[in-house]
Amino acid sequence: MKIKDVMNKEVISITEDTTPIEAFEKMYKNGIRRFFVINKEGTPTGVVSYNDLIGVLNQLNDVNKNNNQETIANIMRTNIRTVNAREEIKNAANLMLRADISGLLVLDAKKPVGVITKTDICRLVAAGLLVPKEE
Repeated sequence: MKIKDVMNKEVISITEDTTPIEAFEKMYKNGIRRFFVINKEGTPTGVVSYNDLIGVLNQLNDVNKNNNQETIANIMRTNIRTVNAREEIKNAANLMLRADISGLLVLDAKKPVGVITKTDICRLVAAGLLVPKEE
């Protein structure tokens, strides 16, 4: 089974100039746990997780919350893990396990076309659509 067959085709992203508060509000509104940061050309430049945002927001005091100059560019991780939409799902699963991450940006022709998460893969296993080979 290919990644493109099960990935979430909606990439909800943010830009580098987004503030942590704006990012957290957007994350909460969309019910997601990570953002891929996309530049004006549509190229991925980083990733920010729920935990990253919570850490930054916990450091802000009430006085700084409204005048915060912090941006996502300052806190994002730039080592983005990606997969190609035409790859097998097992490749995504193996990469997530090796890198100890829970989601990957899916690319096609170097452009973001979707996201695949550990939850997506677990749903396939639970539905019996993805069964490990016995050795």
